[in-house]
Amino acid sequence: MDQFSKLRKSWNMEIIEDIVIVGAGIAGLATALGLHRMGLKSLVLESSDSLRITGFAFLTWTNAWRALDALGIGSSLRQEHLPLQGKSWNMEIIEDIVIVGAGIAGLTTALGLHRTGLKSLVLESSDSLRITGFAFLTWTNAWRALDALGIGSSLRQEHLPLQGLVGGSTATGLSTAQISIKASAKCGDHEVRCVKRKLLLETLVKELPPDTIRFDSKVVSIEVTGNLKLVHLADGTILKTKVLIGCDGVNSVVGKWLGLQKPAFAGRWSVRGLTEFPDGHGFRPEFLQYFGDGFRSGFLPCDENTIYWFFTYSPSPENKGKEESASEMKEYVLSKLGNLPQEVASVVEKSKLDAVIASPLRFRWPWHLLWGDICKGNVCVAGDALHPMTPDLGQGACSALEDGVVLARCLGEALLEKTRGGAKEEEEYERMKKGMDKYARERRWRGIELITTAYVLGWIQQSDGKVINYLRDKWLSKRMAEMLLKKADFDCGKLYSPI
Repeated sequence: MDQFSKLRKSWNMEIIEDIVIVGAGIAGLATALGLHRMGLKSLVLESSDSLRITGFAFLTWTNAWRALDALGIGSSLRQEHLPLQGKSWNMEIIEDIVIVGAGIAGLTTALGLHRTGLKSLVLESSDSLRITGFAFLTWTNAWRALDALGIGSSLRQEHLPLQGLVGGSTATGLSTAQISIKASAKCGDHEVRCVKRKLLLETLVKELPPDTIRFDSKVVSIEVTGNLKLVHLADGTILKTKVLIGCDGVNSVVGKWLGLQKPAFAGRWSVRGLTEFPDGHGFRPEFLQYFGDGFRSGFLPCDENTIYWFFTYSPSPENKGKEESASEMKEYVLSKLGNLPQEVASVVEKSKLDAVIASPLRFRWPWHLLWGDICKGNVCVAGDALHPMTPDLGQGACSALEDGVVLARCLGEALLEKTRGGAKEEEEYERMKKGMDKYARERRWRGIELITTAYVLGWIQQSDGKVINYLRDKWLSKRMAEMLLKKADFDCGKLYSPI
């Protein structure tokens, strides 16, 4: 006990305080912190000479976490304690907006909603972020979406701006077309970079509130109860939500519930790789593409030390079963690069095996989008769950970013609209439905256009027919490059900002 305390005890001092709290336990300290957060000072009296720890631990249920969040200390405590999954508890959790899938579409939608003042919960079936590819072309439309989300500037600092598109022949290795990405009368003003997928996902997560993502949350079924949806998870948890958004990829559980047909196999596979050059790669900031002989390949610098590459092919008895082996796929790609310049082919040679993956290409038939339900009441899909497409247009991830911004804006405008006499359940549901319908109208035809264009471009680019090869190399190569820029000249608009 300090000297002042001893003197105060013996002097019978009179102290004046506005608020006195007796007991420095959980209730006393929580009350004191709550008052402090509101700008009020209090004095806590504790009979012992230090904090009394009268127990070891206690169960902290949902109501407690809501209180801790209100006090501003929930996040730090979560970092020190495991969330209990409770497989046998059949817990029921109530959320306003649930997003299935922590990919580009899901995280973009969550961030867009957060920017408009709406909270969402993202369900991810794996135990961490799934990085299903290495990098992707980020066209002008994607940068407009990233700027709307407020993360464009930070990503620009990490990636080189590409200055041109170069098309070439696999058979000869010669250039067949070159086009500048700078402003032109035909294609407009463009910004194109090759963005690392991992960096984009991590940037999106950093901007989201803590605990927006719930990992190890595999959706097994969806049920309807009135205007709400019950989302059943594999661990027995049941989420009751007002809005359900499926961003769960080509095998979407939400898409299946909506009645959308399963995506079709395009008859082609894609091999993708990322090559690191510690001392710099020396390539010009250009998108190199080579076509012909039944193959299509591309090489894009992400920054001064990294190049992303891809190779698409049609399966045959020659390569059957090789997809499971990175070393065999790498050798197969090298054997099919034809007469590409040695410095280009060396990019594949220098790729490490853990940076090479192969996957089948899938797409949704355009008429399934035209006639199918992409939203139903308060349920919808986005990203690959909505419009899976072949990669020939380079718009898969870019259009997912568009989806997220448009969906967040449509929901924000609907849910943040002032309601006369308070938000009654039925009226709120009708507003959510209105927002979903608006999203579907805006995205349906955009998806149809991108899927169709990508499929046709892929057929022309990868064809091994003599007539198509001649027409492509002599006349179509430049037009195809211009088509890439034309489809990228799209503006998804800004986010809705509440007043």
